[in-house]
Amino acid sequence: MSESVKASDPVVKPVVIPATKPSPTASEASSSTSERSIPYTLAKRLIIWSLIFGLVGGGAGSYIYIRFFASSIPINKQQLVVQESSAVVDVAKAVSPSVVSITTKTVQPGVSIFGLSTGNSTTQEGAGTGMILTSDGLILTNNHVIAGGGTITVFTSDGKQYKGTVVASNPTQDYAFVRIGATGLTPVKLGDSSSVQVGQSVVAIGNALGQFNNTVTSGIISGKGRPVTASDSGNSTQSSAENLQDLFQTDAAINPGNSGGPLVNLAGQVIGMNTAVAGNAQNIGFAIPINEIKTAIASVKSTGTIERPYLGVRYEPITPDVVASQNLSVSQGALVIGDAQNAAVVPGSPADKAGLKSGDIITKVDGQVIDSNHSLTSVIANYKPGDKVTLTIIRGGKTQTVTVTLGTVPSGI
Repeated sequence: MSESVKASDPVVKPVVIPATKPSPTASEASSSTSERSIPYTLAKRLIIWSLIFGLVGGGAGSYIYIRFFASSIPINKQQLVVQESSAVVDVAKAVSPSVVSITTKTVQPGVSIFGLSTGNSTTQEGAGTGMILTSDGLILTNNHVIAGGGTITVFTSDGKQYKGTVVASNPTQDYAFVRIGATGLTPVKLGDSSSVQVGQSVVAIGNALGQFNNTVTSGIISGKGRPVTASDSGNSTQSSAENLQDLFQTDAAINPGNSGGPLVNLAGQVIGMNTAVAGNAQNIGFAIPINEIKTAIASVKSTGTIERPYLGVRYEPITPDVVASQNLSVSQGALVIGDAQNAAVVPGSPADKAGLKSGDIITKVDGQVIDSNHSLTSVIANYKPGDKVTLTIIRGGKTQTVTVTLGTVPSGI
């Protein structure tokens, strides 16, 4: 414990006795000066000339290096950070006008007790995000954002308010189309989600928490091909859940209210639709790859309905764990397999008509390899109902091909 020094306490100051050197005699001083004068002058001149030559040589060397080898100078990390930050700013400016905020309001009647209504109705509100697909008001969002009916209100980035109407929806894949009565809107630019790489920089834009419209966050693609069971009871009268496959995982912050908003690359192209977050973790969000919705987008634009290609198999992507557990001879592909409740090949489906069987391994579709970057679902999504595709399969250790005419996904699937 330290003690403070009070004013009344005597302060003892140390006495410093300076040390001294004996002064040289006059004869010693004279002798020392004469002995050092010549070498001292020479050394001084050498030092000066060395400095001059050093400055000239250094300047010349720097000039030559910069003049002839400038392209080999690496960009430092600070420059890279500045460039990426500038790219995010550019993306936010370019894409934000194409992003809308969506609110829903559902009035539920009072509870009925013994046939008598209590008369106390409740209002349930929800919020989400959407992206403009056409200049005349076609909007893409998540199905869970607009599920449950009720009133849909859409707010564009310039603050204008419109009534929204559901055009078509796909609850299983969790996407929906809404239309508003507007013209002159700026549509998003769609990218190619099949070319996305893990570690790639991305930007998410959305109506965070249903309060902060056009919130911009950035991050990277943390993973691909993620299976997620997404549940939601916020906007619907009943809790619902979707088993979603082949999602992007990202650490760009995705909050409640961001659902239905775009996940874009640094070129400002939409490569996914923000869909879900992991509730028990931080910075783990998921987005549906945009290629899996492109066929539906084209269908709704032309017919006003969703027509998706349908193969009719249940499968498991082949991973090292699946290889070990099933004792497989290949390291990639789609293993056609069912469970106690669901058959591997749906009876009466295009796959059934083409002769596919449980245990078949689909390795290619029209020559496109099925792997971690190209799932069977995402590859089939590039086709239209009625298209014929050639599947390369392995059955009983032998490779063969099967031609399948794709159907239209039945309602409710």
